This record gives sequence, C-alpha cells and structure tokens, in this order.
Amino acid sequence: MAISLPALARSRGIVKPRQVDTTGVYTSVDTLVGLEAMARDLTFLRKAPVQRLLAGRHESRMRGRGLSFEELRNYLPGDDIRAIDWRVTARTGKPVVRVYDEEKDRPALILVDQRINMFFGSRRAMKSVAAAEVAALSAWRVLALGDRVGGFVFGDEEVTEVRPYRSREAVVRLADSIVRHNTALQAGSQAPHGAEQLDVVLTTVANIARHDHLVIVISDFDGYSLETRDMLLKLSAHNDVISVLIYDPFLLELPRKGDIVFSGGLLQAEVQFAHGNVREAIDSFARKRGRALRAWQEELGLPMLPISAAEEVAPQLRTMLGQLASRQRRR
Repeated sequence: MAISLPALARSRGIVKPRQVDTTGVYTSVDTLVGLEAMARDLTFLRKAPVQRLLAGRHESRMRGRGLSFEELRNYLPGDDIRAIDWRVTARTGKPVVRVYDEEKDRPALILVDQRINMFFGSRRAMKSVAAAEVAALSAWRVLALGDRVGGFVFGDEEVTEVRPYRSREAVVRLADSIVRHNTALQAGSQAPHGAEQLDVVLTTVANIARHDHLVIVISDFDGYSLETRDMLLKLSAHNDVISVLIYDPFLLELPRKGDIVFSGGLLQAEVQFAHGNVREAIDSFARKRGRALRAWQEELGLPMLPISAAEEVAPQLRTMLGQLASRQRRR
C-alpha cells in the first residue's frame, strides 16, 4: 500500500492553546511583499551580458532579425532575402547575409502549488508557506531584472491565473492570489485531493509559453506522472524551466517511537513509529520518490532545486541558484 503524507500532522495528547499561533502555517500579502529586499542578489538562468545596450536582456534560442549583429556569411537557400547585405554582396560578387542574435525580454510564469498535499510541516513552516516564499522571491527578482512576471496558483479545485506584467502591481496580484489559496487550506478540508492539477496547469502553460519564457514550477510534485514529465519536456524545448522541489525533512528523519495522526481532510490515519515495518515503508516510499524525481532531472536536463520547509527559504534559494548559475557558466 502506497503511503501518502498530504496534510497537517498533530501529535497525540497535545492540548491546544486557546490562542493558536499561525506563524508558519499561513502567510500574508505583507509578508510576501516584504521579501523584496531579500531577492536582490538571486541569479536566474541565461542572464545577458550587462555591456550590451539593448532593449532585451536575455539571449533568445532562435536566430533571426534581432538587435545584436553576430556575423556575415554566404547566402544559403532558404535564408530571408531581407537579410542580404547588398553592399558586401556588390563588393564580393557573392550574396552575403547579415546574421543577428535575437534578444528579447523573458516573461516569467511562476507556478505555485497550494494543494492540500502542501499543507504539511514538521517545523518552521508548512510546505505551502515555503512555496509561497519561493514564489515571492522569484517574482521580485524577475521584476528587478526588468521582465514581465505572472503565473498560476493552483489548489485542489481551483486554478488562478495572473497575467504577466512589468510592474509591482503584478507581483502584488500574484502574492494576493497565493495568499487566498494558502489561507483556504485546512486539515479538515472536505475537498477531494486534486492529484491531477499539476498536469492540468503544466498543459495550460505549455500552450502559452511557446518560446523564450522562464517557467518556475514550485511544488512537492505530489501526483506526478508520465504526463508531468512530457509537459516539462515540451516546455523545456523552447523555454528555461526551473523546478523547485519543496520538501519537509520529516520523511528523511523518521522518529523511532510515538504515534502521530495524519489527516488528508476526509480521512485520518494513526501511524505508530515504534513498529519498524511502518518506518521502513514510509522511508522506502520517500526515497523511491526522491530517486524518481532526480532521474527526471538527469534525463530531461532540467534543474530541480530542493528547498526544505524546515529552514529559512531565502538563503537556500540563493545557494541553489548560485550553484545552478555556476554550472551553466562551465558549460
């Protein structure tokens, strides 16, 4: 039997205080807006050289009639005749074309998972809150680079689209949508788990981001499938795709005793960690899932950045993106 840990855990016998501290359980627009200063030194992929005085900031994967001259070469069948340099052609007696690097803005679409599977946390914060923080940090950095930013926030039943714009208002709208989904999460939710929502959103984004987008997928990838893999592969063919894997270290550091009740909303299960076979089953599930996601990263060549909900998000993201940029420069 596959074991899933999709929601809030609570220990048996703990008496709840009258005033419940929701720090780390939910986030707020003010909190996400306040992360702007912490996003200033984050580095994303394919940043263009700063010495180029161009309207665009990121090199396109296409070659065409862009803004940055690259070279002169002999005309080849199929070349656009508008690219012919007639002066050089007249001088050499052979048709010669001017080749350009096309440079463009790179709109960013940030996909934020706020399903019930994200409503789990053993310390510091829920995965849903960590995902919200990663999204806000990413959005502020994209805006600081001068690009348009928008995205999709998805829960178990609803998907909210935020159109990309180059403005602070766009980031605030994204933060507001995240908070609306985030604060709707409850351990006693009666809504069915939307395991397919990740694929639904990726399919929608694949139809929008035809080329030269930055797509950031922030999720624990619960409910991933072969369709998920295919959608990521399709997106990465003509876009820059970064997957941020939000996880809680509880699955990697299972207790050796005690009982914990896990709730997925409609159902609850009591897990007795004193039994070795229970720990082994959960450990096997977690490690098998981790291996599958790492295999995707290697197979598809996609960055997958692991972010722990149990630690401050900004330092982790800064380190992961720095390592990613370093690998890109070495290629």
